[in-house]
Amino acid sequence: MTHYVFLADGFEEIEAFTPVDVLRRAGEKVITVSVQNGRAVVGSHGVSVQADALMDELDFSDAGYLVLPGGMPGTTHLAECQALGVLLKSHAAQGGRIAAICAAPSVLGGLGLLKGRRYTCYPGCEKPWDGAKKEDERVVVDGDWVTAAGPAMSLPFALNLLERLQGEDKAEAIAEAMIF
Repeated sequence: MTHYVFLADGFEEIEAFTPVDVLRRAGEKVITVSVQNGRAVVGSHGVSVQADALMDELDFSDAGYLVLPGGMPGTTHLAECQALGVLLKSHAAQGGRIAAICAAPSVLGGLGLLKGRRYTCYPGCEKPWDGAKKEDERVVVDGDWVTAAGPAMSLPFALNLLERLQGEDKAEAIAEAMIF
């Protein structure tokens, strides 16, 4: 199983790389994916990175979590990526795991994927998505879907993903090793 973190210019750096770091510390396979034409991606605070792969280089048949970091205009660019929208819909239809933080739950809402789900997001990014229930919590877990409110929740968000994958004991051990 491989977890994929999607990047577009303007992504929130801490929200993208905290899940990558935490999951890799626990031995999970994580690939960063550019939804743009090239692997070079620049975060919302000017941090330049090279994604591990491009969308069209992967088939995602081994997908575990599909992770959407927030940030602006990164979230807008994620929402504009038709291939990502198709992947998210397919993964959700198959009962796949999805995680989104900050503004990124709006990508899911825009695709109609939050219907019947509880979620949270950065204040002001919520909309009255049909059948979705916005919670005033910093991290919301709905089955194997995890959403979080913003940058400060990056570590709890990532640890929640790890807990869903490897259990509470492993998540607590990684948190303790990180002095959290």
